[in-house]
Amino acid sequence: MHPKMLLQFKNVSAYRGLNLALNSISFDVAAGQNTVIFGPNGAGKSTLLKLMERELYPVFDADSQLKIFGEDRWSVWDLRRRLGIVSPDTQFRCNGNVSGLDIILSGFHSTIGYADRSNLNSHQIQRGHAIAEELEIAHLVEKPYRAMSTGQQRRFIMARSLVHKPELLILDEPTTGLDLGGVFEYVERATRLMAKGTTILLVTHHLHEISLEFDRVILLKDGEMFKMGTKQEVLTDANLSALFGLELSVSCDQGFYHAVPKS
Repeated sequence: MHPKMLLQFKNVSAYRGLNLALNSISFDVAAGQNTVIFGPNGAGKSTLLKLMERELYPVFDADSQLKIFGEDRWSVWDLRRRLGIVSPDTQFRCNGNVSGLDIILSGFHSTIGYADRSNLNSHQIQRGHAIAEELEIAHLVEKPYRAMSTGQQRRFIMARSLVHKPELLILDEPTTGLDLGGVFEYVERATRLMAKGTTILLVTHHLHEISLEFDRVILLKDGEMFKMGTKQEVLTDANLSALFGLELSVSCDQGFYHAVPKS
């Protein structure tokens, strides 16, 4: 039995204004296939995300195809119930005056940090509390969002993304702005989710976010596919040096990759 396809990109191109931001991108993500999209700034990662969120549409071509959960047409509201997204942008856009619980519950309405509890049932509110317990933030649910640390806020944004038990969770630069403890805590939580069966697509330019549980890495450069394969095949001195345009030495310690300039 073949695994369910969550994302299917075939020869997908897209413009941002007058600029070709993605050029003939092809890859699939199956259920359980935890994948990393890795590349420098300007590689096309944000354009790829906007295509998945249906904020942007690809160039029409008879030989191209973009399917999400097997469908090529979506109501944005229906899509948001099946696709979880965690990003610094969502974190910064949230209403700072509401409680942590309201941040979580806003995921049911796909709003940015505002939840009308009068339009939620008891099961949904219980689900919000259950996720808070799972992510070990239950003690913060009544704390104002604005009074939380960056790391605490990021955990509530993750909780918000999980209310619908999404089939695919997209992590967009998830450790941006976190201190070292926050970085490793966040990586650990993502690892736990993957271990429990959540499929994760990580979009980043930070090597330290790529934990052992990711099966595959896709390198983007200048809007095009550069390399695709396992971590061992892709995260090499030669590939990352060519990707970033400088001589790099890549190493792996306890499952975490590092890159430093060659002396």
